Order: sequence, then C-alpha cells, then structure tokens
Amino acid sequence: MDWFPWGDEAFTKARDEQKLLLISIGYSSCHWCHVMERESFVDDAIAALMNERYVCVKVDREERPDVDHVYMTAVQLMTGRGGWPLNCFALPDGRPVYGGTYFPPAQWSRVLVDLHRTWAEDPERVMRQATQLQRGVASTMIAPEEQAPLAEAKRAVERIVEQWVPRFDQQHGGPDKVPKFPMPNNYQMLLRHAALTSDQAVMQHVELTLDRMALGGIFDQVGGGFARYSTDALWKVPHFEKMLYDNAQLVSLYSTAFQALKKPLYCEVVEHTLDFIAREMTTPEGAFCSALDADTEGEEGRFYVWTEAELQDALGADYDLAKAYYDIGGQALWEHGRNILRRGMHDADFAGAFGISETELGERIASIRSRLLQARNERERPGLDDKCLTSWNALMITGLCDAYEIFGEERWLASAERCMEHLLASCRQANGGLWHSWKDGRASINGYLEDHAFMIEALTALYGVTFNERWLNEALALAEHAIRHFRDERTGFFHFTSDLDAPLIARPMELEDNVIPASNSAMARGLFALGTLHDDARLLDMAQRMLEGMLPRLATAPMAFSNWGQLAQAMAWPLHEIAITGPEALRLRQEFAPHHIANRLFVGTLNRSQLPLLREKSLPGSMIFVCVEKSCHLPVPTVQEALSQLR
Repeated sequence: MDWFPWGDEAFTKARDEQKLLLISIGYSSCHWCHVMERESFVDDAIAALMNERYVCVKVDREERPDVDHVYMTAVQLMTGRGGWPLNCFALPDGRPVYGGTYFPPAQWSRVLVDLHRTWAEDPERVMRQATQLQRGVASTMIAPEEQAPLAEAKRAVERIVEQWVPRFDQQHGGPDKVPKFPMPNNYQMLLRHAALTSDQAVMQHVELTLDRMALGGIFDQVGGGFARYSTDALWKVPHFEKMLYDNAQLVSLYSTAFQALKKPLYCEVVEHTLDFIAREMTTPEGAFCSALDADTEGEEGRFYVWTEAELQDALGADYDLAKAYYDIGGQALWEHGRNILRRGMHDADFAGAFGISETELGERIASIRSRLLQARNERERPGLDDKCLTSWNALMITGLCDAYEIFGEERWLASAERCMEHLLASCRQANGGLWHSWKDGRASINGYLEDHAFMIEALTALYGVTFNERWLNEALALAEHAIRHFRDERTGFFHFTSDLDAPLIARPMELEDNVIPASNSAMARGLFALGTLHDDARLLDMAQRMLEGMLPRLATAPMAFSNWGQLAQAMAWPLHEIAITGPEALRLRQEFAPHHIANRLFVGTLNRSQLPLLREKSLPGSMIFVCVEKSCHLPVPTVQEALSQLR
C-alpha cells in the first residue's frame, strides 16, 4: 500500500490526478483494523487496485480525533452505524461520498471497482452526494439553541435517572444490552446521585456493576487493568485490547466507590490497575502509553487465556485452589479449551467455602498471580502503542490523584506530579496552548479541546491533594488559551479544534459524553471548578451558560450526558467548599479520606494565600472552614467537627 498521511500532499495529488481520496481510519489496538489489513491491504491485487485508482490516506483516530469525528459522522449518516476500521471515500477537497467500516475482501474489491466507475462515468452524481453529505455532517455539529434555566437542573438530573433505571441489567450490572462498555463516567454520576439523594436502589446497581466488572473476565485477574469492553452480558469475554483512557477513569471510579462503600475488592482493583500501568504503560519519562493490542500470535486474546495444562504447569500444587477460585473448566471456559480467568464470588465467601482463612487465601492467590504473570511474560506480548496523548495522560493524572486522595499511597502522587511536569515541559507550546501527542522525544499535532479540558481537570485535581497553587495558575492559563482559540462567542460552547488549525469540511463540536466524556462537558466542569476556586464570575457564567444549553437534552439519552449530569449535580445541590489553613493543612486534608462527600471542593494553604476562599482565613494553628454559597461555619480544628457541619 502507498499510504499518504493526512495533509496537503494527499489532497494535492488527488486534485491533480482527479482521483477520489480513500481515507482509512483506525488505531493500533483495533482488532478488526488488523483483520482488514491482513485480508485486504497486504493483498497484492487489492492493494494495487487501491493504489492505482485512489489516493489512499491512513489516519490514526487517536492522533486525529477531529478527522475521525467528521468522517465517522458521515458514515453514520450513510449507514446508520459506525466503528473501526472506518473507510470513507471523499472528493479531492475532502467532502465524503461513500463509506463504511469493515469490508470483507470480495465486497471491498467490488466497492473499489464500482465507485471508481461511477466517478469516471457520472462525476456529477458523486458530487451531488458529497454536497448532501457535507450539509448533513455540518448540521450535526451545531450547538443547541434551546436553553433551560439553572433552576431546572435538579429536576433534569432526576429525569435522567428515571429514564435510566429501566435500562439497568439488574442481574449482572451495567446496561441491559451487549456489548457492555464500562462507561466510568456513567457510574460516577449514578454514585453521586445515590449519595446526594440517598437512593439505595441506584447505589445497589452501581455496586453490582462494579463488583461484576471486578470479578469478571473484563478485568485482567493476573496482571491488573481492564479491557475495553465485554462482548457478553456476564462481563466474561472481553475485547482484549487495553486502553489508557478506560483504566485512568476506572481508577477514579473504583477509588471513589471504595470511599463510599468500603469494599476491599475496590481497593484491590485500584492497586492492581495502577501496578499494571506502572509496569506496562509508563515511559522512562513518566508519561503513559496509549494502548495494548488485543491480538497476539494472530489470535485475539491469546496472551491472556489459559488451558488447564498451562495452568497446571505454572502452578503445580496450587492448581486445585486456582481452578476453584477462577472456575476453570466451568464459567471460565471459553473456546478451544481455553479459559478466561474470572471469579465467581468475593474472597470472604470463597475462603469460607474452601475452608481456609481470608489471610491464607490472600497470600496464596498473590503467589498464584505472581507465578501466572511470570509464565505469561514468556509468551509473545501484545503490541504496545507507545505514543503519549496529552488528553489521556491528563485523565491518568486525575486517576492517580483520586487514588492518592483516598488510599494515601505517595508513589501514586509522585507518578501524577512527574507526568504533569513532563507534559508541561514537553507538550506546551510557546503560545500557551498544548501539543496533542508526544513520542520519541518529540511533541506534535496542535492540541484539541480535550487536551486543554482534561489538563485543566488534572491540574485542579493535583491542587486539591497538594494545595500547590502553581497547579491552579497553570490551569487558569490553559483555560484562557482555550477561551481565546476554541470558544464560539455566539453559543458559548467550544469547538473541538482551535482557530489556528487548518479547516476541515466542518468544524467539530463535541457535546455528547461517551466512553471518554465530551470535551465540552469536561471544559464546562473545569470552568466551574476554576470559577469557584478563584471566585471568578466570568468563568462561572460560562459554565452555567453551557449547562443551561444542555439541560433540555439530558434526559433524551442518559448514558450520553452523564458528565453534564455531574456538572448539574455540582450546581444544583449545595456545594461544600472545605477550606483548610495552617501548617497541618495537608494532614487534615488526608484525614478526610475515609469520608465520601458527594459535592465538595477542597482548598487550602500551609501559610497564606490570595485565593478568595482562603483570604482572611489565616488563624493561629490549623483550622477547617466549611462553607456553602460563600457562607462559612465557624472554623474548627478537627475533621470530625467539620464533618458534623456538613450534615
């Protein structure tokens, strides 16, 4: 294949030779991308057909999410569905004319021949299709015009939950459909709702979902970390690729859930996931790689599954315990005599059933995991996508901060700070904005809104556990850059691409939350947090205007607006601003770790600060001020006294 990168060279060649562009979009760990490559792109006859009749452009969707967004929208308009690989044909000016996802070789060859013939014989027909599709794509990238007042935010959240509950899988957790994606932000919002409203039914669903994911095959029971999604209702059979963004957000979710529910399983999940990130996804500079492939040895999941013979060889006398613990040959059995390790019950229940103490069980399972990990490391390893994306690294920093806040592991805070220092040193541009991607010592691709929004949240999270105001200053500077270069003054929402970027056929505007929250909802939450911490009415008004524009949409698709729902929760319920001052401020901050406070913002200083929430709060010793809507209780010296003021 004679692939061109996305850029002027490909467009100029297509225009000069009057050929259609073939834009093929995928990502390194995409299973069906690899399948189509093996079946078609390395086939001599098919490759020759592609090279002769089209200008072929290869795009990494993770490096160019803006390009992916445009052509994914076009394919969804044409076919009613999307996915990767994404293959879209376009005019030399980039306007799409036809496309789809995975094509088997015979069908792909027919498409290549038929579309080339149509373009040669009836170009006007193709151009009419392009005009129609461009209008359709542009119409989906318009900010909402309808608004609802902030006073309706609480009812909007309640409607989301009312619409959502009937879609719960009450037996296995998660949604009542397959495939099942973890969707961390969904459960962050539901957990917060349950805590704010004392909704035990919703809390039980969150607990059921997190339990089943943690015990299921979607969680790597040997090495830690979650796969991208489960292909079945039981969370048993994953699509084996591991993505940084999933694991970053799931660390945040399980940390918060541990704080609320005190389940040892959730602590275990966080520890094993962060061990996996440190061991397999961290660069020497302290940044985080993007993904691990699903495939090894030409098979999906081969690295992660086990025959009984392989387990016996690795474990010897401990095989019987492992067989029972992971249900080998039972529910764990998958295909070709291989097992996906999963757990049928919690450790306390299993220890009782197996007739050993929990302590002994824990020690023996730790030894089993260690030996299985060692045996697995001798296999062919999945491919590692070692590019480091600013946005995903920021999500990981937030996850590390959440884990540190609740579990107090200093190494996690050190990892978060090291990565942030790297991003600010290597991925910040001279104009104050960010680069999107870093690899092999070089940053590239002008940053998108997601880079700036997630970095603002990560910097705010770092401030919240360190009280280092440098992080807030960095966040404020990034917010101002985003306001200058991404914000649409007319609607108050933010474009996905900067005004410094070369234009596409439509300028994306990301509003719906997905596996990764929408960049607009993340930006709105970041503006709200910064506006609160700095008592900045301009930033608060921006966040409120964005939320009011989304309120009419929230209940229309609950899973697609959960991050907006969290902003509504922060603005509609009382927000506790907890200010801690004095030389013991960080120690007092850590003493809040066991206590889940659903709507709160921490601010603090060890000496003096110019932050509005801390001004004039310097008293002898160390004190805690609990404030709501700029009204503060009397300062108290202990966390227990502060907690009593929250009730």
